[in-house]
Amino acid sequence: MPNPVQFINQVRAEGSKITWPNRREVVTTTIMVLIMAALTSLFFFLVDLVIRFGITNGLQMIGN
Repeated sequence: MPNPVQFINQVRAEGSKITWPNRREVVTTTIMVLIMAALTSLFFFLVDLVIRFGITNGLQMIGN
């Protein structure tokens, strides 16, 4: 097990290997996430409508 000073030096060495995204990449991926979240919510809204329509009509047929 390395001593604390060696550990800190190793952490700094590994941290320097990280390639951080630039501003354009961050904005692009953020927009993509927002679009995908909107599409997913629209999909589940439509699925909910179809299920509600089916259950409502099914219960009306059983009741009559």
